[in-house]
Amino acid sequence: MQLTIDTETDTYEQAMAAVQAAYGLRPAVPGTWPAAPAAEPRPGPQDLADDDLGNGWTDRLLFSVIASLTPKARAVLRHITGRNGTAAYDDVQQHFASHPTHPIPLNQIGGTLTSLAAVQRRIGPTGTNQLLQRDEHTRRYRIDPVLVEGLRRAFTLADTRPSLLRR
Repeated sequence: MQLTIDTETDTYEQAMAAVQAAYGLRPAVPGTWPAAPAAEPRPGPQDLADDDLGNGWTDRLLFSVIASLTPKARAVLRHITGRNGTAAYDDVQQHFASHPTHPIPLNQIGGTLTSLAAVQRRIGPTGTNQLLQRDEHTRRYRIDPVLVEGLRRAFTLADTRPSLLRR
């Protein structure tokens, strides 16, 4: 048997009545039981906007992409998103070389990001530029500014519902 008492809404009398009833005793019925609080609907991808942010990208598509990424690729994308969509190659490599939860050796960062391109080909809108663009000349990663805000909203949902993400 399992008995749950909510100490924020149940009174002492209600808790005691519940314990007594669980053991087969006939307690005096307390005055009025408060109504159970309405269950808040859990946010999900369906709550994200389906408006075109540019080149066919929507908040829902961006969430689908990050949900499908490996944890390391997702961490790299989040890192670059957190830097307003622009980060130097060296900055990203150094950040993840000694990262506490998602360490990525210097020679594997490119392979980690290859999974992002593969996920985009499978999920993203057809005929668009890469979500994460690489500028070999300036050695920088870049995300289109209009997509940075959409990625932030997608990461907020991912933080709220981590069970929706690939492990």
